[in-house]
Amino acid sequence: MKKVCLRAFGSAVFQYLTPQVFKQAYQASPCKYSPPRWPLSRLLWVLLTSVWCSGDSQEERFVAARAAYVSCHQSTRRPGKTLAGFLMALAKVPMVVLRAVSAGVRRQLGNQFLEPLRINGFLPIACDGSRLECPRSEELQRRLGESGKAGSAPMMYLTTLVLLPLGLVWSWRWGKGTANEHDHLRQLLPTLPPRSLIVADAFFAGYELFRAILQARASFLVRMSSRFYLYTAKKIPLQRFREGIVYYWPKAERDRGNPPIKLRLIRIRGKKADVWLLTNILDPKQLSRKIAGQLYRWRWRNEGMFRHYKRMLKKVKLESRTVALVHREAEASLLALQLLLAMTVQAVQRRGQTVLLQDSPRRMLLRIRANVTALLRLLGPGQFDEYQRMLEQVRSEQRCRISSKERQPWPRRKPHKPPKPPKIRVLEGALKRKFDRVLRAA
Repeated sequence: MKKVCLRAFGSAVFQYLTPQVFKQAYQASPCKYSPPRWPLSRLLWVLLTSVWCSGDSQEERFVAARAAYVSCHQSTRRPGKTLAGFLMALAKVPMVVLRAVSAGVRRQLGNQFLEPLRINGFLPIACDGSRLECPRSEELQRRLGESGKAGSAPMMYLTTLVLLPLGLVWSWRWGKGTANEHDHLRQLLPTLPPRSLIVADAFFAGYELFRAILQARASFLVRMSSRFYLYTAKKIPLQRFREGIVYYWPKAERDRGNPPIKLRLIRIRGKKADVWLLTNILDPKQLSRKIAGQLYRWRWRNEGMFRHYKRMLKKVKLESRTVALVHREAEASLLALQLLLAMTVQAVQRRGQTVLLQDSPRRMLLRIRANVTALLRLLGPGQFDEYQRMLEQVRSEQRCRISSKERQPWPRRKPHKPPKPPKIRVLEGALKRKFDRVLRAA
């Protein structure tokens, strides 16, 4: 029974987290990281499992993930028992190590999934971004600042590249809530596979961004809006326009002496509104109007990926309260989502399907949680009692409060006014006679 649980839980994960990936992560570290209780492999095992586990708090998920690790590794040294010690060890892991792990997993995914996804030689990749709220700790408020209305919570901005048509996360970049998606995409260009086709909405349009994509030897398919001016060699009636060659040449670039960019504009008819797409692929044989429209419809799977991350993994708001931990929590949680989606794609392909089902990641997550529960049942009597004690301790939260419940004034909330004392009056006249009559009748 235990071998079956270990094989079901570990084989799908560790085909991506190979020993070569951990070796490259150790080599990328600028300092030697080897705490006795939390080496990198053990720490990453518990960290990823805690993202997948169910629980109402970070402490509860940590206790379950640690117990599952103990069940799988009976002959190795036990990890630390407290969440505080685990977070201290996690904060000491250099971010370059976690990024090296992500790069190693990305290479494994590339070897397995990339080539069948190419359409006429191009690999479609969607790009989009989203904000995630962070706790209102003093450090995060000071370092991350506000990204919305006055008094808003500190936020982080996430920009991702997603493989189409699978909806599988490829690479990502984090920043403050005020970060620029264009800058993030330029930083993600080195992670693109050869002959990639970036599919994005109208926000990812700009002269400098287009030139950066072309210099990276990639292609793009971007939606246009009325904010942009395009030029043609001869006048074409807009009502009859279907597709054609246009030139993108903003006035600021003309004044700097930069040349125009020759592009192709495609019009996709829609029931509610037409969609105008701009691409640098000039040959219709390489990218037809039909394929361009299909690729842009697939772009919404990037939005589905954010839904899986925020709602399914409950990352609408991150939990860490320091800058070091919030970056590591974000990086590890995206890696956990990437592995979850990769395992989902494998399961779907085994059933002979080529397009990712929308509810498949949820089923895979429930399967992982069932395996974790099965591992917890395989603990020894003493180990299971220890797990129950730790679980009761984190659920009870019995602590002595030494400070006020409200650390700081909540923004845009009216100050609380305590209720005033009741008004006391003396019974007089007719009211007193009625009072005596009611008492006698009673």
